[in-house]
Amino acid sequence: MIPEIGHYALILALFVALTQATFPMIRAARGNRAWMDMAGTASVAQFVLVTTAFGALMWCYVTSDFSVLNVAQNSHTNKPLIYKIAGVWSNHERSMLLWIFILGLYGLAMSLFGGNLPPSLRARALSVQAMISVGFILFILLTSNPFLRLDPVPTNGAGLNPLLQDPGLAFHPPFLYLGYVGFSMAFSFAIAALIEGRVDAAWARWVRPWTLVAWGFLTFGIAMGSWWAYYTLGWGGWWYWDPVENASFMPWLAGTALLHSSLVVERRDTLKAWTILLTIVAFSFSLLGTFLVRSGVLTSVHSFASDPSRGIFILGLLVAAIGGSMVLFAIRAPSLKGGGLFAVASRESSLLLNNVLMSVAAGSVLLGTLYPLFADVLKLGKVSVGPPFFNSVFVPLMVPVVIVMAIGPLLSWKRGDLKGALRRLKPAAIAAAVTAIITWSMSGGIGAGAALGLATWLFVGTMGELAHRLFPMRMTAVDFLRRVITIPRSFYGMTLAHLGVALVIIGITGSTAWKTEKVQVMHFGDTVKVASYDLTLKGVEEGVKGPNYVAARATFLVTKNGTFVAELHPERRMYDMPPRPTTNAAIHTNVIGDIYAVIGDPDESGGYVTRLYYNPLVPWIFIGAGIIALGGLVSLTDRRYRIGVPLRKVAMQPPQS
Repeated sequence: MIPEIGHYALILALFVALTQATFPMIRAARGNRAWMDMAGTASVAQFVLVTTAFGALMWCYVTSDFSVLNVAQNSHTNKPLIYKIAGVWSNHERSMLLWIFILGLYGLAMSLFGGNLPPSLRARALSVQAMISVGFILFILLTSNPFLRLDPVPTNGAGLNPLLQDPGLAFHPPFLYLGYVGFSMAFSFAIAALIEGRVDAAWARWVRPWTLVAWGFLTFGIAMGSWWAYYTLGWGGWWYWDPVENASFMPWLAGTALLHSSLVVERRDTLKAWTILLTIVAFSFSLLGTFLVRSGVLTSVHSFASDPSRGIFILGLLVAAIGGSMVLFAIRAPSLKGGGLFAVASRESSLLLNNVLMSVAAGSVLLGTLYPLFADVLKLGKVSVGPPFFNSVFVPLMVPVVIVMAIGPLLSWKRGDLKGALRRLKPAAIAAAVTAIITWSMSGGIGAGAALGLATWLFVGTMGELAHRLFPMRMTAVDFLRRVITIPRSFYGMTLAHLGVALVIIGITGSTAWKTEKVQVMHFGDTVKVASYDLTLKGVEEGVKGPNYVAARATFLVTKNGTFVAELHPERRMYDMPPRPTTNAAIHTNVIGDIYAVIGDPDESGGYVTRLYYNPLVPWIFIGAGIIALGGLVSLTDRRYRIGVPLRKVAMQPPQS
């Protein structure tokens, strides 16, 4: 009965979404306030219905209802409860239901917190949001129904992919989807603004908080996914330019450019066309990521579907969303003229340069991701595009971005003093040069020296601007506290984000330039030196029982100059259902670096294959990413997003029947 309730709730949600997508949009053109307000009511109803469906599927998983085909294919009675709950979004059908649930959640948030929006803009944006819901609910009902029954009912299920049986499953996909789907809000605002023909500072201030929310969640989701891969897959790395990793990175790049571009619209009433285009591109990349994961065109641990009909359906949605929005943009673009002129040396120019470089970077990632697929379709042979391509193309594009990140905040709007800004950045330039020279002299290489020099430039330059804002002159403690409070939180958010980027660069450089890797066969008592640490294999305990697996657990003693550092216990697991092996790395960190151990299969001599790593500065990557996401959260609390923008009074047309 519960699966049927969930199924019928989805069908009802489809009809509610159809109503929300049509009537408010039509009546907004006639100024009918009652029909426009219906969009908010419909969004609440849609959320309730989608939540009912989502809850029904979760109930089926928690109670191990194997009469539901989806549960039988992806669950097992011996699976721990946390993975039964997280399993609700661990495969294709369920992850799409999570997508729709979050889509409804954003619609609900707009209906509850969008009271200061112009009624027509709010109604149109909610209608566009509902159109997206219609497409995805139809996709689920027609190609991916998670409530299909199974007869006869099996006594147990097939289980969950062991690689997904990790706490990361409970957090990584929801945060990633909150970012993906969050860009639909900016997209809905953009389409609504194009229909109304109004893109101004007030619109930018309304759309920017939603973009911050999506960008912050996506930042955190990508970082969590990287950390999950780092400690679970046992390969010692944190990013491989996997196509599905790229699918999440592309909307992040576009979203970063969108955040900066919308700021220019808000402050200077220019770059309107750029901002609208970036909202369309950011959401289009989110849809593209969905297509790549669920179309079956990729073979990846992230891929959930192999049914071509699903890929064709999503491709149709992709074409409709991108094609329709681009046509509307082309029609309206001539009217999106900026109202403010600016000099080459100005805050606007630095942000425009950021837009161009971020867009080109996203385009390069898109090219490297899709080219092998196009080459295969066009019978040009199998082509592999891997880390060497992305590193050689993406990294040089980011160098000027980092340089400008320190200069831009020091420039004034409209016309800035470039010489004055560079003069204030002299300490940063000196620190960067010293860091680069020291790094190069310590055998870090020219590349590592340049990268750490850039990170130092950004870090010192950002801290210098923060000090300049906080201590412009001699002041009392009371004056200082007053200044700390009155400085806009968006500035603190920007500062945190830029400092986080500097830390990420330091972490990437350290883990690339000074990583140590040792692969060998070890017997009990053998010691291997990794960097400045000695790792001794003390023993391997076979047959260690887990909730639904049996493990071989190794014990490594880690010492440095004869002093005890840590004891590591990596595992090699064999799961019951499905019967698949996995490796679980053991990691000891001191923030400066990670000692990383993996135990493999035994050989004929009684030894074990081991992989031992020292990954310097890797923790800084995840710490930096967390600080970047925190910067977005702090910016979101800025006062101007709570008080809104004063609106010109517009005479409403009388309701028409």
